[in-house]
Amino acid sequence: MLKAWRTGPFVDSLCFSKMTMLDDLDRPLGMDRKPPPPKAGGRIWRVVGAAVVLAGVALGATLIAQKAPSGGETEALAPIQPLAPQPAAVAPAVASALAPPLAAPSPMAGAAAASAGVETAQQVETESGVKVFRGGAAAPGAVILRPPETLLALAPAPDRRLVENSRYGLLPRRAADGAAPSRVYARPPAMQPPIKPGTPRIVLVVGGMGLNRAATEAAIRRLPGAVTLAFAPYGANLDPLAAAAREAGHEILLQAPMEPFGADGSPGPHMLTLADRGKAEEDLRWQMGRFVGYIGVMNFLGGRFTADADATRSLMRELAARGLDFVDDGSSPRSLAAGIAGENGVGFVKADLRLDESSRPEAIEAALLRLETLARAQGVAVGYAAGLPGAVDRIAGFAAGLDRRGLALVPLSAAVGAERAAATVKNVEKR
Repeated sequence: MLKAWRTGPFVDSLCFSKMTMLDDLDRPLGMDRKPPPPKAGGRIWRVVGAAVVLAGVALGATLIAQKAPSGGETEALAPIQPLAPQPAAVAPAVASALAPPLAAPSPMAGAAAASAGVETAQQVETESGVKVFRGGAAAPGAVILRPPETLLALAPAPDRRLVENSRYGLLPRRAADGAAPSRVYARPPAMQPPIKPGTPRIVLVVGGMGLNRAATEAAIRRLPGAVTLAFAPYGANLDPLAAAAREAGHEILLQAPMEPFGADGSPGPHMLTLADRGKAEEDLRWQMGRFVGYIGVMNFLGGRFTADADATRSLMRELAARGLDFVDDGSSPRSLAAGIAGENGVGFVKADLRLDESSRPEAIEAALLRLETLARAQGVAVGYAAGLPGAVDRIAGFAAGLDRRGLALVPLSAAVGAERAAATVKNVEKR
């Protein structure tokens, strides 16, 4: 039996409040708010904007249809022109070497280029040591392509073809293909500036290298690369010093101690003597194994040794087999080295003048002037000095001014080549 419950005003009010609260929870926040009525001015501006856009689109379509002969389809027009011929690719060093001298740019032009971060041709030439060839300049005639010396170097040493192992270290030898250390380790002709025919040539040899590290490093640093350096076998750590000299462009020699006449005394251990030929051969191998990269051997003292025909002949045969040249320091008038070297096919040069017989600066300068006079008279002159600081300073100053006086400084190998060529001519004339 159902009973009807009578609700009073309070109950009705409570039920209405609950329903209202539930409606608020179910309705998202703010969704019951009515949007504000639009402003009349905003609606007008939107209508005007839309009209302007439509008008612009219509005008653009009309213009395209008028200009396009293909019924309104867009076209891209581009004139077809033949391409200008492109220059052949040239290596920067070659192109620079072909360049004629450039006029110095004006200060304002240089400043403008610097401010824009662009290098001028003059700056490139100054920094790289090469010339810049630009379009429009007259093509040069015959030229000698000669890269800067900094781009060239002596052949690496040791060349594995040119060494053999021994208990004394690596010894020089001829390669199976005939290559010789005297040629492979020589200063490349490309490292030399061009020399006009008939120019007097001077060869400078500085010895005693390796005995004093500081003096050796100073000579390597101060002397031009065309100066030949002779290393004594008694120095410590000779390999890095010899390598540094070659890296700086110097040809190097082994300065071999040999037996002098009595009063001169002994220069040191492993000296080549006449007393025991077998020991002399072993001592020579000991000396040769002290460092690598030399083009030949130069005597240190040795007046008595080089005056003995048998001893000198044995030495020259060994040098010929190993592909080395011989340099006579000119200290002994009784030396037989020149003739015996020629008999065995050994490249040979004899020093014309000892430059530091006196250590006084004025005496060394006078000797250098005498060497210059000899070069003008003979065509080639060879000077030798020990690597003491006073001599090195004066030789460096003398060498720096040779080109201004019309002479050329050349490495020892160039003088050996000239002697070899002269000997060949004499042999042909004898026949």
